[in-house]
Amino acid sequence: MNARLPHLLLSLSCCLAGPPLAQAETGFEIADASREAYSRIHPDLPKAKSDEVFRGRSLFRQSWVIPPAKDIEIAGLGPLYNQISCLSCHPKNGRGQPPESPQQAMRSMLIRLSLPGEDEHGGPLPHPVYGGQLNEQGIPGVPGEGRVSVDYREETIKLADGESVKLRKPVYAFVDPQYGKLPADILYSPRVGPSVFGLGLLEAIDEQTIRRLAEDGKRQGLQGHPNLVWDAERQRSIIGRFGLKANVASLKQQIAGAFIGDMGITSSLHRQENCGAAQTACKQAPSARQPELSDAQLDAVLLYLRLLQVPARRNSDESNVSQGEKLFTEIGCGTCHTPTLITGDFPELPILSKQTIHPYTDLLVHDMGEGLADGRPDFQAGGKEWRTPPLWGIGLVERINEHSYFLHDGRARNLAEAVLWHGGEALPSKQRFADLPAGKRQSLIRFLESL
Repeated sequence: MNARLPHLLLSLSCCLAGPPLAQAETGFEIADASREAYSRIHPDLPKAKSDEVFRGRSLFRQSWVIPPAKDIEIAGLGPLYNQISCLSCHPKNGRGQPPESPQQAMRSMLIRLSLPGEDEHGGPLPHPVYGGQLNEQGIPGVPGEGRVSVDYREETIKLADGESVKLRKPVYAFVDPQYGKLPADILYSPRVGPSVFGLGLLEAIDEQTIRRLAEDGKRQGLQGHPNLVWDAERQRSIIGRFGLKANVASLKQQIAGAFIGDMGITSSLHRQENCGAAQTACKQAPSARQPELSDAQLDAVLLYLRLLQVPARRNSDESNVSQGEKLFTEIGCGTCHTPTLITGDFPELPILSKQTIHPYTDLLVHDMGEGLADGRPDFQAGGKEWRTPPLWGIGLVERINEHSYFLHDGRARNLAEAVLWHGGEALPSKQRFADLPAGKRQSLIRFLESL
């Protein structure tokens, strides 16, 4: 039986019954299950900040243009880039998706690149020409760097009750590299654009809490650990919490990195255009200004993302949902997907301080096994390690983003497949899930859909 069938039936029953009921709003949680649920701004923002936060929302949704342009505020796209707006990779502030065939271009996904070794701060060593990310697009006169095709190979696994599930494994190939053949030892990592709501709350979790979660996990036999990364603003190493390997120090640096890496837009944190050593046309292309993203614009986008609310739980009073929640804990999922945390003091934006939140993450990186390995170390995160992704709002992905692709590269076509790809430290929990009778597996999935 195809694992997607019960998922579809459950989704269909939800649609027929109307929008699922949400719990009451508390703090940053909002009782909204509509297609705008990932885009709600906290209503209690300081009045003096209202213009700035809406400017940030506008910039996040803006399609940037190639310089020179009449409107200098939105000029700076390229010379090399992947997409023209933040929303291109984070549609409706939610998840992107991978190509579905080798012929299809990257839609809301990108490929990180590096060579074996480390940079001066212990991070990935960028390729001298292609840099740290393959940019498929170029402005007129500047060739894009090439593209990556994605194909899938399916394998069938048998669950304990005899049900068969097909898992698809992506196979990548570099096509038409425009600046020389990539070396055989190139390291690459596919990344689907993740959801961007609730990031301010994750930033407000203090380091002491993250270290405590690592110690708690060790007492239960886990090896999850914080990823210490280079903070370019503070000029020291701190615990990373953003990026799919917890490889970025702060939300501000995550945003600035996306502007230069994904759209080729410079900022005070990335003053140089994203051109490699042998990319002559790229180097000679005009810039809008320097930097192309002003500090005021960067701060506005930062404020907007910090103030995005998170969807509240839905249908938690249903018996199968509560049974699934109990199973989630019993088979060990909640050890890494920590349900409840309290944010620390956050003087930059006090409204984020001392919030009780339900992100279902420990912000640690864990060994997820060979099946999910990208083989590309990123600071202290190894080639098989990934940050525990937050699960809040995951049950609304299909409604809001109109797909159900999960995991870092979108290989899983539904939540059951995502669970069955878990390995490494999560292998015992995955096996317990596979050993459950079908009804209990569906209850656990139903619980995830309530988040």
